[in-house]
Amino acid sequence: MMKKFPPIEKILEAYTAIADGHVKLENDQALVTSSNEAKTYTVTFHDNIYTSNDNASYWQGYLGYPGIAVLMLQGKLPYDKELAQQFAGVDWNKVNQEYKRNYAQAADAVMTAKGIDKKKAETELHHVYNALKQLPIIVKRESLRPPKAN
Repeated sequence: MMKKFPPIEKILEAYTAIADGHVKLENDQALVTSSNEAKTYTVTFHDNIYTSNDNASYWQGYLGYPGIAVLMLQGKLPYDKELAQQFAGVDWNKVNQEYKRNYAQAADAVMTAKGIDKKKAETELHHVYNALKQLPIIVKRESLRPPKAN
């Protein structure tokens, strides 16, 4: 079972990854390209054991947005396609740097800039987050270190 959970705003980064076509699912792994296209992460899965070499999974011990995106595409987490499309094209790396990794402020700024209904988005985020907490999966640290930017 997961012991640590990501900041809820990481779900928005998963939406962007899917909306931008940055997730390539294969048999037992997925390749997920970052929003600024500088890095490609590897998420592996087998028997409800997930690993990823994104920074959050590798260094922080919680499933990062690449893993969340994979779970959405596998149908294990709710995925609101309409809401996800509203987050298409967001360079989360840039926004998160601008807000010094204050993910709540970064998400708020993106929603304001894009005119997204914050109440609706937050309701959906909590729906997905609660589903994530209930998933019977194990998250392990990937043996591959996080990739360097291209």
